[in-house]
Amino acid sequence: MREAGDAPRAGWLPGLVHVPSPNFDARPPGTVVDLLVIHAISLPAGRYGGPWIRDLFLNRLDHSADPGFERLRGLRVSAHFLIRRDAETLQFVSIDERAWHAGVSRFDAREACNDFSIGIELEGCDEDAFTDAQYVALAALTRRLRRAYPAITPERIVGHADIAPGRKTDPGPHFEWGRYRAASADIS
Repeated sequence: MREAGDAPRAGWLPGLVHVPSPNFDARPPGTVVDLLVIHAISLPAGRYGGPWIRDLFLNRLDHSADPGFERLRGLRVSAHFLIRRDAETLQFVSIDERAWHAGVSRFDAREACNDFSIGIELEGCDEDAFTDAQYVALAALTRRLRRAYPAITPERIVGHADIAPGRKTDPGPHFEWGRYRAASADIS
């Protein structure tokens, strides 16, 4: 694990905790990153804290630690970023690479959203509101990403539910889109 302050590497944002996941690959040649996907995740479902999300993204989840983890056996997933409830932000995959966060997905008549998107996981679930600290961290991260990828316009910032309707519901009904959009609007 690389801590904030370590020497920068391509596609790894300084000031974050770097936890390189093996679950990534190269984006297709010539791909323009122009989509930001907001997710929510909690492991076990509805519980926060602990190592479980990190362990899932690193392929080392102890499937015996919770009955719900068995269904995750063999799953190989990641996201570029995870923002915990206290706003600690971890980066798992270089933004220059393709993280495995969207699954079967479609946006703007294009399939395979992992190819052209950046995925941000918020520690949370459909039943709970997100924390003030998470909104602050998410807005700051969004501004940084939009400066690096100007093709990510406000219209191209969506939830997982928007690119996988009927299959996914996150970031869920408690995510305050208006609050988030207002806080992340200024990228100057």
